[in-house]
Amino acid sequence: MKRIFLFVLDSVGIGELPDAAEYGDAGTNTLAAAATSPYFHMPNMKKLGLFNIDGVSCYEKTDRPEAAIARMKESSKGKDTTIGHWEIAGIVSDKPLPTYPNGFPQELLDAYCEKTGRGVLCNKPYSGTEVIKDYGDEHVKTGALIVYTSADSVFQVAAHEEVVPLEELYQCCHQARELLQGEHGVGRVIARPFIGTSGNYTRTAHRHDYSLPPQGVTMLDLLKDAGRDVIAVGKINDIFAGRGITEYTYTESNADGIDKTLAMMEKDFHGLCFTNLVDYDMLYGHRRDIDGYAKALSYFDEKLPEFLSGMGEDDVLMVTADHGCDPSYKLSTDHTREYTPFVMYGKKIKPVNYGTRDTFADIAATVLDLLGVDGKVHGTSLLDE
Repeated sequence: MKRIFLFVLDSVGIGELPDAAEYGDAGTNTLAAAATSPYFHMPNMKKLGLFNIDGVSCYEKTDRPEAAIARMKESSKGKDTTIGHWEIAGIVSDKPLPTYPNGFPQELLDAYCEKTGRGVLCNKPYSGTEVIKDYGDEHVKTGALIVYTSADSVFQVAAHEEVVPLEELYQCCHQARELLQGEHGVGRVIARPFIGTSGNYTRTAHRHDYSLPPQGVTMLDLLKDAGRDVIAVGKINDIFAGRGITEYTYTESNADGIDKTLAMMEKDFHGLCFTNLVDYDMLYGHRRDIDGYAKALSYFDEKLPEFLSGMGEDDVLMVTADHGCDPSYKLSTDHTREYTPFVMYGKKIKPVNYGTRDTFADIAATVLDLLGVDGKVHGTSLLDE
């Protein structure tokens, strides 16, 4: 094959994993929750076979799926973006990344304040929208950075764009990334800029993620070393700390990410276009907005025919996810430990149901196989079967 377009629908899980209860996520099912909304409408993904995947029973099935399908099991320890994407790219993480349910150690924050020259507010797990409501005024008054975390392995830094200019905020996040190594090596440091006035603060689209470099060889490294193109759309470049990427573009929304990927279909390249659509997770999953989640899924489905009609004989479309974030789950607002879907369509791809796979890393092995690149990653190519 010549080109693969791989979409990660960020957080679109399809039901609890066998160990979900160990993560506090028993009974979760992101896709089924979204399907309860009157705004949920995915006839094109139905044709491909999304609802024929093992365990999916929230929508009508089709008698003749047009794509190859599978249910993917996360074999890494965790349920966050970084570990999920690493596993999609061929790395299985035996150990979860560190989390801080009680906030970061004081000695770490003291070192951070010395590096940045600014104080710190909050230092506890918090909702990103609530933290700027509760600490925004004090931040504007003092200039201290709002540092917070979540159930995920993240160190998040929020700052008003008129108090801490974007370039300074990004530098503060670089400095945090330098500090957060070894035992404190969180998956991501995230810049969370916001604007507005007291009582009306809103986050902007200028977020940036500073990830821990992948702890092993990924399909991106192997593709780049083999002379293939690796085009990152959305936060993919950040998630992999730029490693194995030959070209990248950031996005401001799902719609922007879809449009930019459609534009890549006009480009003559040989390799992988790897796109993350983050709004499902960031805007709807964490905020437990079922209708918003359903509308966003329906929009992707509405745009799907444009991708299919633009595909050449040697093109492949893949759709998957990195974890769950059930918008109906009330015990927390965090990610949920779920199976993910895998749908693979192309004019030369047989519409086979591959059942339930043991690891997301089968995607990496399949991508390498399709593009004719040798190299060892975790996982087994679907083409072997």
